[in-house]
Amino acid sequence: MIPPSYIGRFAPSPSGSLHFGSLVAALGSYLRAHSQQGQWLVRIEDIDPPREVPGASDNILRTLDAYGLHWHGTVLFQQQRYQVYQDQIEAFIASDLAYYCQCTRKIIQTSGGVYDGRCGRLQPRLTHGAIRIRNHVKVDHFVDKLQGPVLVDKAFAEEDFIIKRSDGLYAYQLAVVLDDAYQGITEVVRGCDLLEASCRQISLFTQLEFTPPDWLHLPLVCAEKGFKLSKQNYAPAIDVIHPQASINAALTFLGQKAVDVDSVEVMLKQAVEQFDLSTIPAQKEIVLSTIND
Repeated sequence: MIPPSYIGRFAPSPSGSLHFGSLVAALGSYLRAHSQQGQWLVRIEDIDPPREVPGASDNILRTLDAYGLHWHGTVLFQQQRYQVYQDQIEAFIASDLAYYCQCTRKIIQTSGGVYDGRCGRLQPRLTHGAIRIRNHVKVDHFVDKLQGPVLVDKAFAEEDFIIKRSDGLYAYQLAVVLDDAYQGITEVVRGCDLLEASCRQISLFTQLEFTPPDWLHLPLVCAEKGFKLSKQNYAPAIDVIHPQASINAALTFLGQKAVDVDSVEVMLKQAVEQFDLSTIPAQKEIVLSTIND
């Protein structure tokens, strides 16, 4: 069997129920994958247990199912991948490509706000603390399929960033790169809140000698300018009993034509057939109240 040339994914964290902003990201990535006759995977990014809400993973999967957003294959949970992350960190340390750091946020702020790599120069080496990658690639720009050229601050791009926190939790940047590579993701479709993080991920992909995916960052759903809908901001959960209205609202947000109200499967089939990347607004955020103005 010839593997699909396009593999996308939706990767929520189980810190609460899916809200309208989550639906936009899920639907946008689903439509993009299916319009390319590709696969759409779901990954639960559960590497931060203190932020996890009990039962949220199951709730997220039930919600996706209620909206007809059925995924290919088996759901990947990041907690299943801890040994992979640890093995990579140990390989980095053994090759002097990562090091322990004990700098607090206060220390970094007093030295200009950007970490200067000081712990990586210490002799003898520290043996505990957070772990930082020696960032040899330093990517400061890339081209996004929707947002166009993206340029980040040079100091941010050059920083040795954390791949394992001092509390022992694995950092998002490491986990997401290893998982995207493992799953063969060819394009990452997600919200613009992770636009800058893409540069660090490209740096890590390159340092690991993996091929980076393409990037497509959708506008964030905001309740007001600069205030995105999020679980932390107590955004209300989407309606799983009558999902049709929310599907059409998300399509409108994404600049797509509304579809006929029917079963969710029929609606999504029509949405895939009508999908047009060029009509998605190339904005970093959209305030909900302005959509129908």
